[in-house]
Amino acid sequence: MAKVPAAYRATQGSILDVDRDFYARMTLPEARVRVDQIVVPIREGLAWEVPAGHVLRLSTLDGPQVGDLNLWHRHNPRERFWASRTRQLQRAHVSTFDRLWSTLPYLRPMATIIDDTLASYGTDADGGRVHDLLGTRCDPYVNKLLTGEDFDHHCHSNLVRAVAPFGLTEFDVHDVLNVFQCTGLNDDDQYFMKACPAREGDHIELFAEIDLLCALSCCPGGDLSIDLWGPDARDPLETCHPIGVEVFQLEPSLLAGWEPPAYAPYRGGHGMSAPMVDWTEEKRRRFNRGEEAYVRKGDGRRTSR
Repeated sequence: MAKVPAAYRATQGSILDVDRDFYARMTLPEARVRVDQIVVPIREGLAWEVPAGHVLRLSTLDGPQVGDLNLWHRHNPRERFWASRTRQLQRAHVSTFDRLWSTLPYLRPMATIIDDTLASYGTDADGGRVHDLLGTRCDPYVNKLLTGEDFDHHCHSNLVRAVAPFGLTEFDVHDVLNVFQCTGLNDDDQYFMKACPAREGDHIELFAEIDLLCALSCCPGGDLSIDLWGPDARDPLETCHPIGVEVFQLEPSLLAGWEPPAYAPYRGGHGMSAPMVDWTEEKRRRFNRGEEAYVRKGDGRRTSR
């Protein structure tokens, strides 16, 4: 069967055309120094900042563990990670040299993956892959629907608590990158999760393209080897491990010529306003006096302000 080409493909010089040599140099130990280090405890969430031009490493410290990652622009939380567009522009399971994209109207790379010790995992016999964008965070609302029980340490709730000190709320928590999580679609096109293949010391590294606020939940499902729902479900506490967080400052010479990516250059008005060139002089005078604003409707009518 012929391989169907991807809908979105990089052209030379486009923002999807990643300079791999540039990012690969950032992984050299002599190229950086660690400036921050924290540990996200089991079944909890934490948030922290990563300045633009720094590297973030997430590591499985004591064994396999899934983590749910959210990203925001540190100075404008309306700009946040857009999982579905990243899935389209990159792939459904991301790895080295894939980028994590922000929401409209900003639409720019927030971070670029520069290293991944699970990159060689590929696709397993069940069609599973690692670092998932197909699914999203577990949450207490779905859990209540499926089990009838309240549980306050799902990833959604962990992220809510994590970002509260930064002035954000539940409404700011969004679809995640499930780091270290192995998922896929079965023959019935249904989402499945498998046991995390990571081992102690595995890691994924991201280069911060802009100033970031990051939040991570250590999933209460641990390594997902135990069913969370269904007839065989039980408490997976025994499979839970912490995730390590490190932030590295790069040697300045490595960043020569680099600057944070600009917002998407679209500056149109979505067709909401009639082009000024179509206005008569009388309309122009009335608009400037504040008497009327003409808004183009689908049927060609205009409404007064």
